[in-house]
Formats: sequence, C-alpha cells, structure tokens
Amino acid sequence: MPEGDTVHRAAARAHRALAGRTLDRAELRVPRFAAMDLAGRTVQEVRSRGKHLFVVVGPDRSGRDPVTLHTHLKMEGRVLVLRAGERWRFPAHTARLVLRAGDVEVVGTELGFLRALTPDEAGEAIAHLGPDLLGDDWDPRASTAEVVRRLEERPTRTVGEALLDQHNLAGIGTIYRAELCFLRGIDPRDPVGAVPDLPAVVTLARRMLVANADRVVRVTTGDTRRGRELWVYGRDGRPCRRCGTLVETYRLGGRADPAEPSDSLDRIAYSCPSCQPRRATLGADPTEENT
Repeated sequence: MPEGDTVHRAAARAHRALAGRTLDRAELRVPRFAAMDLAGRTVQEVRSRGKHLFVVVGPDRSGRDPVTLHTHLKMEGRVLVLRAGERWRFPAHTARLVLRAGDVEVVGTELGFLRALTPDEAGEAIAHLGPDLLGDDWDPRASTAEVVRRLEERPTRTVGEALLDQHNLAGIGTIYRAELCFLRGIDPRDPVGAVPDLPAVVTLARRMLVANADRVVRVTTGDTRRGRELWVYGRDGRPCRRCGTLVETYRLGGRADPAEPSDSLDRIAYSCPSCQPRRATLGADPTEENT
C-alpha cells in the first residue's frame, strides 16, 4: 500500500494540473456514481490527508451542490497526470476516475474505492484519523503530543501495530515502520509501553516523510545509489547495513475491517536482532486498523 508521501506527491501533481480549471470531461467509473456529470465545474483543489486523496469540485452553474471526490489507493492504485489524448499505457478497464481540463487529463487507476461526497461527508470520512505527518496543520508540539497521547492509550499493543494504525498518526506504512523502528533501535514487536522517548519517534517519523515528500525514490539511509536507499525494508535474510547481522522478517497483527480501506495489520515487518534488541516479551492481542 502506498505510504503517505506517495499520496501527498500524487495529490500535489493533480493539484498543479487541475486546480482552477474547468472540467470538460469527468467520468466516475463506479456503478453508484457513474451517472454523475461534473463537466463544466471548476476544480478548486486536490489534497491528501494521510493515505486519502480528495478532489474538491466547485458547485454547478446554479451554485448548488459542490462535490468532493474521495479515493484511496490501497495496494495497486495510481493517480496519473497525462496530456489530453495521450495513449494510456495501462488497461482502460482499470481506470476508475477520468478528469480532463483542456490539455491535461488526470486518471485514477485500480483505486481502492471512489466516492462522491458533500463537503461535510468528506470531513466525516477522515474524522477518525490522527494528525497527518505531512499535513499543513502539523504543529511540532501540539501534534506530536496528540500522537503520543493516542499511542499511550494502548500501552500493551505492539509498537509495530500502533505505528500503522492511522487513528494514531496518518501517513506511515510498512516501509516507514521498518525504517523508523530501525533508526530508533526499536523491535516492532515490543509493546508501546516499553518504547523510550515516544516524542522522539514521532519527530523522526515526521522528518522522514517530509524529507521524502518531493522525491521520486524514497531514501532513509542518506545514500541515493540504487539498492542502498533503505536500511532494513526488503532486506530479509540479508546482512544489516550497520552491523552485518541477518535481517529478520515476521508477521505482525491480526484482522482488519473489510468495510474500511485498510492495511491489514497482518503484514510483514523487518528488524535487525542486534540493532533492535527486544526490550520486552509482552505482546498484544490482534487488533484492527482503519486507514
């Protein structure tokens, strides 16, 4: 599933392409909203919140019914900015959202879902999310404190599960979880209550996502050479870049609500047993995650 920085970049590209422009083609290729006609309306903005993406479309010619398109990329989704009329390099049947304004076209393929909401409904759809690590409203003190408060509400939950739970903080996926825990020397299987200096964990998470917000290739090691960008993610059975110990992989978590656009918490985790020694053996019951 795309991390928060991926969705942030997709929203920024689509915003540059569409904001302030009038739609001359708008297709919502999902049964519930297929008959909705947005042509002639102006796109006000495209924004992200955690792993969610919103296209805010203004009212119709009579000044009624502004619409917010809400989507989630889930595992395979992409939002592409193309030249109008450009040949698609993906199967046409995978397109779920097509928005054309003049010489540009924004296409959403293999989206997890697509909804057309009122502004109030759009706000309610993400009301459960914790502070967004890439949000313009992030406050170093207040937002960090709020994330820590949410994490500490369940001290026996594994920190690996807690970091993926978008109720606590929005934007982290399995890649950032692996890299963040490595850099802080935390075993993802340890309980939240055993993790020292949670504010420092949150601060580093924010710094990592901001550093990669405008990068095409995600880098956490400081080394941009191909194959050297990450510390432990994807290195199962290979030597730790720092100490040479073989990197471990295992599954963390339990069920996810099938009605929600969710990472299953039963997802792979990575750690170096030497650089990330376990502080406790206290586990947590399988939990659910909503993204």
